[in-house]
Amino acid sequence: MLIEKIEKMVRTEKLIEYGDTIVVGVSGGPDSMCLLHVLEELRKKDMAFDIVVAHINHMIRVNSILDEEYVEDYCKRKGIPVFIKRIQVEEIAKQKKIGTEETGRIVRYQFFKEIKEQVGANKIATAHNANDNAETVLLNVIRGCGLTGLKGIELKSNELIRPLIEITRNEIEKYCEENQLKPRIDESNEQLIYQRNKIRNVVIPYIQKEFNPNFITTLNKLSQIAKEESKYIEENTKKIYESILIQEGKKQISIDIKKFNLQERVIKKRIVRYTIHKVAGNVQGLQNIHIEDIITLCEKEIGNKYLAPNKNIRVCIKNKKIFFEAL
Repeated sequence: MLIEKIEKMVRTEKLIEYGDTIVVGVSGGPDSMCLLHVLEELRKKDMAFDIVVAHINHMIRVNSILDEEYVEDYCKRKGIPVFIKRIQVEEIAKQKKIGTEETGRIVRYQFFKEIKEQVGANKIATAHNANDNAETVLLNVIRGCGLTGLKGIELKSNELIRPLIEITRNEIEKYCEENQLKPRIDESNEQLIYQRNKIRNVVIPYIQKEFNPNFITTLNKLSQIAKEESKYIEENTKKIYESILIQEGKKQISIDIKKFNLQERVIKKRIVRYTIHKVAGNVQGLQNIHIEDIITLCEKEIGNKYLAPNKNIRVCIKNKKIFFEAL
């Protein structure tokens, strides 16, 4: 059964532990309602933890108010604390000049973190599932990803946990039906104006029909292999980073350029990403061409030159050292 499958994974991976307080992102759709119900069931066992629900209304769809009311009513009936926020996502997207999908993702996670801080929670649970992971992997391939992109969506990342990541959408829908959850259906999921919807509703069904009916499973196996191999490389990257590190501060990291240049190119790329993430907190906007430029600069050992791969970081060479500076 689905609940036993999730419980085994949760216990094995220590995804949820005694005394946790978890903010659960709930839209009212099948995925998030399945997640919420599963967590309720796990709480009845010997897994003592608290949950609070966070629902954000993007104010894009006419029926979004009905979704909001559905989540609020469900939580009141179950005695679950619920926090609701309305926000004009399309207006924010226009102001920031970024896509609606990306804006929605940003404001969701900001809200979840706000609630986490407000209630003193230590984890945030989202309802990403095996289909979401497969779609992410395929999208990353289309964009020209490396091994990191093939990993797809992580089971856990810092305070974020995704208990449904190994559960397929078919399993989720069946669970909702068996437990009479009657989740809300987001009609915009069928609109082909978004990239992910095209992948979900056009590309994957075509591949399943014409080439591989088990394509979702295949992509998730690829994702798992990439995660295992990437973990091994990441562990070795950390060891090498520590061996070539000169000084590590909050705003600046310096490493030995000679030792850096002795590394294999694949490790050099990893070290650049690792170091930038360490000093800047993320690698958003960092592309492979930026990493290649940094490696070339180091190989030529051009002193007093610098590169700014994004607005948050600057990389320069001076006194036989590579300096990574947060801006």
